[in-house]
Order: sequence, then C-alpha cells, then structure tokens
Amino acid sequence: MVQLQTHSTQITGLQILSEDEEILVDKMLSLLKDKSQDNHFKVQERLIRLRNLGNAVFDYPTIKDTRFIGDFLKNEFRFAESLHAFSTASHLLRTPTKVVALRSFFVAKFHLFSFLANLAEGNDEMQAQAKQVTYSIVFTLMAENVYFSYLGDSGFSDITKSQLANDLIMLWDSGTDPRSIRHFMALSSLWKARDSSPPSFGTMDGNTELLRISIDMEDETEWVEFLKEESTNNETRWALEEFMFGLSYEEILQVRNRLHRFGVSSISHKEVRTYLDSKPSYSLVINQDPRDIYDFFIERREACALRKRFNSAGPLHTLEEIYLKYRILIETE
Repeated sequence: MVQLQTHSTQITGLQILSEDEEILVDKMLSLLKDKSQDNHFKVQERLIRLRNLGNAVFDYPTIKDTRFIGDFLKNEFRFAESLHAFSTASHLLRTPTKVVALRSFFVAKFHLFSFLANLAEGNDEMQAQAKQVTYSIVFTLMAENVYFSYLGDSGFSDITKSQLANDLIMLWDSGTDPRSIRHFMALSSLWKARDSSPPSFGTMDGNTELLRISIDMEDETEWVEFLKEESTNNETRWALEEFMFGLSYEEILQVRNRLHRFGVSSISHKEVRTYLDSKPSYSLVINQDPRDIYDFFIERREACALRKRFNSAGPLHTLEEIYLKYRILIETE
C-alpha cells in the first residue's frame, strides 16, 4: 500500500494545500477513521492523487521561463497581448502546460473538498470550511477569466494591462490570486444577497432588485460604494438585472414587452419562464451550488462575448467582471 503523506510536500516554498486546508483535512480524516473506514480510505486515496498532481504542476518552471512567451518579455506590453491569446479554446495547444495542468489541479481540488463537505454533513463548522474552499476555487477560476477579458480592454492602460498579466503569472505559478482573495468576501456576499432574496419579478423594472440587493449588502462597504457609483450606468444595471433575474438581457426585454402588450402589471417567479419562446439561456443556480455559480458566470460571459462580436445591445461584461474592473481601477489610481 502507498505510504500516505499527512502534510503537503513543499515545492519552491509553495504548498499543495494551505495550512488551514491541511488542518481541515486532518480533522476530517480523524473523524472518518471512527465513523466510516470506507470513506476514510476514499479521502486518503483522493488526497494522494491530489498531492501527486499538485507536485507535478508546481514542479513546472515559472511561466516566464517557458519558451511560449520568452520572446514577448522583451516588450512588456506584447507580453500582456500574448497572454490574452491563451484565453481562447482555439489556442489550447499554444498554452503553456503549467497553465492547463493547474486548471486540472483546481478541478481535482474542488472535487476533493466537495466530497469532504458532503461527508461533514451534521458538523456545520467543518462543512462550512470545506465549502469555503470550493467557493474560493470557483472565484479564482472566475478571476482568471476576468483577467483574460481585460487584457484586451481599451478601458485599461498598457501599464495596468501589464500589471494584470503579472497577476495571471502569479496565479499560475502559485495557485492563488491575491486580488480574488481580497475580494472573496464581497463576491460571497453578493451571492448570499441573491440567495436570501430571490427575485420577485413583479414589473421587471429592475429598480426593486437594485434596492433589495443594496439593503441586503449594506454591511459590505465595497459593494455599497460600487452600487452607488455605478447604478446609473446602463451596462452595470443590465448586468445586475441578468444576475438577479437569472435571465439574459434579451429575455428580460422579451418578458417586459409581453407584460406591456397584454397589460399585465406583474408576474410570479413560476410564470416568468412561460413568457419565453424557448428554454432560458442561463442555467438555474440551485442552493448556491458552486458549480452552478461558475456555470452561470461562464454562460453570461459567453453571451457578453457574442454581443461584442455582433455589436448587439446589452451588457458586454458580467456583473462580476464590472465589479472587479471597478476595484482594479481604484487600486491602480
């Protein structure tokens, strides 16, 4: 039988799991040893595989030392441009191995801690800790997408784009992103506010949703400042409505037009989807499942990309992207 490691192997000062994650895993293993030998063994097996994968990923040299982008480092702005190319699926075979492998590591880590969260049912503290790890992985993957998006954004200076490129390098080399860690609580609060106050579609004017989410997040200073400054911006309002209603900009317009045409003053949550001609564009987010949160983000991001391509009306960025752009601009001023 393979000898199990109880703590992570360090690679050039990095850890496969953080100190808090190691403590949680040790606690879970102790709990399962007495509770379920079968699950105890399953966690050990998955932990071995995750450590092996992590060791392999972090054994790759820093992205800046790879031949993929070595030529671009002579010009820091071309460097940001070269990283932007990695964002498309069509450039998969041009993407550094470490970047692709790290994403696999994130997926494996997500599945391990999702498994731990399920096994911790009945122990609220440990379950909450395991779920927090899965959320942090989702927000890290979202941050990577946001950075890619803004490397090609004309709203950022070349200097800021260069900083974002370096943030991506740090994420790929260390497996963590300082910015997403700083804003993790704000993004978590946004989802908690959405979950605690499901949209009462009503007249679909969006103002009620803006007021409700502002009230629900009144203790989250960063979000209050963001909403105060950006709520009059059409794109922010449209992106917020997509986020709150769970419908695309186009579907929201369709429902509003039908309400006006048939003289209906308001509709319920159950009725709203009957107003659409086809299946809704975005998936439902059930009980804040982190996988659903990521799917919902990616679906909205792809819809935004399609609008950019065809120069269509509606939000060109997701609410999360708009928020992080707002924070990035403040931090770089």
